[in-house]
Amino acid sequence: MNERYKEMAGRLIVALDYADAAQASALLQELEGIPCYMKVGMQLYYAAGPDFVRDLKAHGYKVFLDLKMHDIPNTVKGGAESITRLGVDMFNVHAAGGKDMMMAAMEGVKKALQSDSSLQQPLVIAVTQLTSTGQDMLNQEIGIPGIVKDAVIRYAELTKAAGLDGVVASAQESGDIAGACGSDFVTVTPGIRPAGSDQGDQKRVLTPGDAIRNGSSYIVVGRPITMSEKPREAAEQIIKEMLEA
Repeated sequence: MNERYKEMAGRLIVALDYADAAQASALLQELEGIPCYMKVGMQLYYAAGPDFVRDLKAHGYKVFLDLKMHDIPNTVKGGAESITRLGVDMFNVHAAGGKDMMMAAMEGVKKALQSDSSLQQPLVIAVTQLTSTGQDMLNQEIGIPGIVKDAVIRYAELTKAAGLDGVVASAQESGDIAGACGSDFVTVTPGIRPAGSDQGDQKRVLTPGDAIRNGSSYIVVGRPITMSEKPREAAEQIIKEMLEA
């Protein structure tokens, strides 16, 4: 396993979107040895709890805890403190919660780190617009005027001003976010679909190679791996696309 492969595999986040720990563990066995991130979202976390996250960390995985916190600042501060104590490598909040809420999340992180020097500081990122959000939904349902890209960049700039590490956004917007917020600002991009795969409920999608070329820091892939008959081959093919890009 060369360094270039390890670097690119480390930019792949596999979404463990399963109903229970047993199903997720079966996939982990299939992917054993691939040094990718694992994403634990709401469905799995609410079913398996923090012990599953601890188990992933014990087995050497980097973990993105995808709970998208969105609440009053004090509540998010407490949630961020607890998540940091759990030892995850990355977690997220909703940028729509505003600057004070995002700053409170960072305060929670700092409080946890100050109380336990063995903890690492996680990357804290904010959701801009979900990749299932299209133009009509943004304007007519959410009530934000203008085009999706402008709304995403506005939230990205707010996130940077709040002191967070980056954002969750479509890979279609990665280049624009880097232009607005700098190349060191992290972009985590879901809605990744290898060429020829089903788009599902995603609206703003790109292939793994296009996402890397656009400047995505990390790509999140779920169903093209988890629903594949040969998930390891699917993951390796995605890493190959990333390397070729």
